[in-house]
Amino acid sequence: MSTATLTGLRDYLFSTLSPANMTWLGTQLMEQAKKKKHTPKPYTMEEVNAMLDAAEADFAADRFTDDDDAWDELEELLAQEEEGKTEMAEAV
Repeated sequence: MSTATLTGLRDYLFSTLSPANMTWLGTQLMEQAKKKKHTPKPYTMEEVNAMLDAAEADFAADRFTDDDDAWDELEELLAQEEEGKTEMAEAV
């Protein structure tokens, strides 16, 4: 991802997440970074095109979640995590 994209994502998360959720997310990201000791293999163009074709077919068949619904689901999962109803690792 580009620096501008990551900066935009960071700014969005800072403006929407509580300090506790930001701390939790930071901890999770650090744990994941420590677990990954190798760089994943890059996708081939054939794999990228296959993923795009599958996504376009899903979109044409109305099998998709729009941005607002996806964020609503994430916020609901975060709220449940705060209440202790679920662990975020299970939900993701």
